[in-house]
Amino acid sequence: MKYENKKVLICGMGLSGVAAARLLLKYGARITLQDAKETPNCPEDLSAHPQVTAYFGASPDEIIGEFDIIVLSPGIPTDTPFVVKAQELGIPIIGEIELAASLCAAPIIAITGTNGKTTTTAMVGDIMRLFAPASQVAGNIGIPFCSLAETMPPDAFVAAEVSSFQLETITAFKPKISAVLNMTEDHLNRHKTMEAYVAAKERIFENQDARDFCILNYDNEYTRLMADKTAARVVFFSKSPLDEGVFVKGDAIYVKFNGTNSEIIKTADLPIPGAHNVENAMAAIAMAYAAGVPIDIISQGLRGFKAVEHRLEFVRTIHDIHFYNDSKATNTDAAIKGLDAMSRPTILIGGGQNKGLDFSEWVGMFADKVKIFIAIGETAEMLAKTCLAHGFKNVHMAADMQKAVSLAASLAAPGDCVLLSPACASYDMFDSYEHRGMVFKKHVWEL
Repeated sequence: MKYENKKVLICGMGLSGVAAARLLLKYGARITLQDAKETPNCPEDLSAHPQVTAYFGASPDEIIGEFDIIVLSPGIPTDTPFVVKAQELGIPIIGEIELAASLCAAPIIAITGTNGKTTTTAMVGDIMRLFAPASQVAGNIGIPFCSLAETMPPDAFVAAEVSSFQLETITAFKPKISAVLNMTEDHLNRHKTMEAYVAAKERIFENQDARDFCILNYDNEYTRLMADKTAARVVFFSKSPLDEGVFVKGDAIYVKFNGTNSEIIKTADLPIPGAHNVENAMAAIAMAYAAGVPIDIISQGLRGFKAVEHRLEFVRTIHDIHFYNDSKATNTDAAIKGLDAMSRPTILIGGGQNKGLDFSEWVGMFADKVKIFIAIGETAEMLAKTCLAHGFKNVHMAADMQKAVSLAASLAAPGDCVLLSPACASYDMFDSYEHRGMVFKKHVWEL
């Protein structure tokens, strides 16, 4: 698509909206920036640009018909009235990743799923940089794809974390390698049904063909069934041996496809804990090998990998009490995996904004894994009641993160760990899960 002199409405002034605006200006577009906030964070290089108009503090319903293209923030649902109106008018609606991909010369490795996306994307990025040094990570990992799209050389790779919200607004997005890591309940307040959520994730491979690869989790029923829906070559990964794919056998991870049958790494040599990180590593191995990375480089990249911030991130030890930040666990499946990775008696801090999830399976683990549970946020009372219904009575509530950390530290004994793993979104008390994790770490370091 040509963007010169196109009238483009960019809805939402988050990181992706700002990056999209800057990229489009380089291609000569005439831009209107829109945000529901009256004073959003609009950088001066945009606000003062002669080809930029601001439309802040209002919905763009009245001006929709004036534009050739709309770039929609992933935070804006596609059933919002002004979006529906634009669709009825036949105005193309795209997201930031669609825009970036259309201007990127490098092949794209796109990663989605309910949990593990950020860790796996970071793993793939580390491996690909060893293989092709100009490779980058982007997308929902916190780096807008538009901020680097036009600078990527064709002999490098972009490892892009892609959310279901971002996939709702693709049209021609076509990764060379796609991956769906797993599917469990999440974002049902937005997608309404599990079927709609799965369908949004499946869009990651809708434009792929037989020359491309699609990496899928064989052990997850939703992702296993996706193999029949993609035209790409499917490579499965599994915790059990496969006839072809990436799998665990004994104490090691093996690759068996594209003419090889080789051990890649011992599971004990992975530098981050938890069975879920074995899955993340297998997915990263499959993507890297499909991209042509030699086995020794894949192994080197995995051995040198460091944990992603806010995902089972070790913070510090005080009097033999270990503190872990797992703020990125924004749903029950992620929180289950975080709790399962703990080997010490655990004082667990959880709760936050409700996304319509069932907490029963997570709370059902508490009897075996949790010494004390501290509930925070708008789900605190609901979680306390769920705990009591499961016979778990050692529950406390805290009004804010500072009180939760202070209470956890006072109740913990040497040999315990304190784990923030909320199983909920953060927006009732914080700007994002990153903000929540930073506040947690701040109070831990103040102890």
